[in-house]
Amino acid sequence: MTKPFKKLRSKMSRDAQKRSKAKTNCMLQEMLLHELRQARVVSQEKLAKELHINQSSVSKIEHRTDIYLSTLRNYIEALGGELDIIATFPEGQIRINQFHDL
Repeated sequence: MTKPFKKLRSKMSRDAQKRSKAKTNCMLQEMLLHELRQARVVSQEKLAKELHINQSSVSKIEHRTDIYLSTLRNYIEALGGELDIIATFPEGQIRINQFHDL
C-alpha cells in the first residue's frame, strides 16, 4: 500500500526535512526540457496545441541536443516561463539581451 509523501515527510526529523528540501531545490535548478514540462504538469499534447505543432514535434524538440533559440524561447513561453540567456564568467554573470526580439 502506498503512503502519501506528506505523511512520510512528517515522520522525518527537522534536519532530514531541511536536507531533503535543499536537495529538491538543487535538483530543480537543472532540468532537461521534458523534465521541466513534466514538473509544470503539462502534457506533450497540451504543449503541442499551445505551440501550434503536433505532439511528435514536441518530442523531437525535447530530445534535440542542438536547438534554435527561438524554438527554445517559444517552448519555455508556452510553459508560462521566460527565457534568459546568461553568460557566466569567473568575475560574475552577464545577461545577454541580443535575443529578446526573437
